[in-house]
Amino acid sequence: MKRAELIDIYQSALKAADPYRAVANHLSLAGSTLSAGGEHYDLDRFRRIVVIGAGKGTAPMAQAVEEILGDRIDEGIIVVKYGHTRPLRKIVQKEAAHPLPDEAGTKATAEIRELLKKAGEETLVICLLSGGASSLLVAPADGITLNDKRAMTDLLLSAGADIQELNAVRKHLSAVKGGRLAEIAYPATIISVILSDVIGDRLDVIASGPTVPDSTGFRDALNVIHRYSLEKKIPNGVFSLLHLGVTGVIPDTPKSGAVFFKKTQNIVVGSIRQSIEAARVRATELGFEPHFLESDLQGEAKDVARSLASKAIEMQSAMRPGDSPRCLLAGGETTVTVRGKGKGGRNQELAIAFALGIEGRDGISLLSAGTDGTDGPTDAAGAVVDGTTAAKAREQGLDPVEYLANNDSYTFFRKFDELTGEKAHLLTGPTGTNVMDLQITLMEKSAAGAGEAHSAIGNRG
Repeated sequence: MKRAELIDIYQSALKAADPYRAVANHLSLAGSTLSAGGEHYDLDRFRRIVVIGAGKGTAPMAQAVEEILGDRIDEGIIVVKYGHTRPLRKIVQKEAAHPLPDEAGTKATAEIRELLKKAGEETLVICLLSGGASSLLVAPADGITLNDKRAMTDLLLSAGADIQELNAVRKHLSAVKGGRLAEIAYPATIISVILSDVIGDRLDVIASGPTVPDSTGFRDALNVIHRYSLEKKIPNGVFSLLHLGVTGVIPDTPKSGAVFFKKTQNIVVGSIRQSIEAARVRATELGFEPHFLESDLQGEAKDVARSLASKAIEMQSAMRPGDSPRCLLAGGETTVTVRGKGKGGRNQELAIAFALGIEGRDGISLLSAGTDGTDGPTDAAGAVVDGTTAAKAREQGLDPVEYLANNDSYTFFRKFDELTGEKAHLLTGPTGTNVMDLQITLMEKSAAGAGEAHSAIGNRG
């Protein structure tokens, strides 16, 4: 297994998505002029500068803002996932839960709202957003409780809803998402600095778009509920609120043209594309011929794994003696429809399915991991597998097909490592960034196991 090379390439990708560097590359101060995303702001015309934000990568973003603005910052509050703090001097950090919101997130968001309500015409608000903000920046709409939001998020995640669908619902159950944070801050000027963790870098989807016009409506949110047949499972308050919105009894989220958006600038400072490019460069330096698959990988994790395994086998089969080893790079965000009772995440599930797809095939290995260092509700970033993983597991009494069916990928890799002494589980701890997931596949020429691997794709998982 090419574990060392896979991790080397992965770490290079993480460095390219470093939130501190991303902010520093897009914000600069010369005298009293702050340059941000091509716009220039005379800080002398503002009486107050406040910093707010939420997300897994927001603490290092705040470090960069403190480095740039120093004592010009009057006040600040950001919400980060438990364990994702960094040393800060002026901006207060609040820790809360992800992916399901908790009371700590609600209290922290209430403090941010109060801070913004005091903002006036001469206030500059710098809003820092990164992946995870949809759960960390939480303010239930009137008639909705925190438990309602938790239940709704859990139902949608378990049903396999993608991030666009999930956030379409979240925005319509919130008092801050879908442009409403910008509405609260008006008439202040807002610079929203964003680290993207969604496919296509859609501003209205990242962090559920708290500072941008919402392109979805109550009808879209209700359609998501219908799509996954959740009508009889969702809390009564959620169903009532969505119907009040659809019938026009309560106003929809702010749309394009609202006056407060004219005083808001949204800047995407980093995304999966920078990480994939850095991975490409590092793979080349290590002697691999890089191939880019896509940066918007999506779909059911098991299905994506089978497709990746087929692609890897196809590329390996086309290699001739003397060819350089190949590196296939992809990024995005898959989903998992939870039907079992196990513990896991989309990257670990993808890794098991990929291992089954290449079982018996020499010369192919994969790393699938989240760039934030966490995969689902686990402390693992993902996993590393090759053509021997499935067979080794069975030798130890672990049936990968059963674990996959029970959505118990975390337990599978934990036991696999304990029994074999290998390090298939990728445990990085919080990385400080979050730009979706990476799949790195390495291939070298091998004639062994070709028939078995093709058979495995058709008959397993």
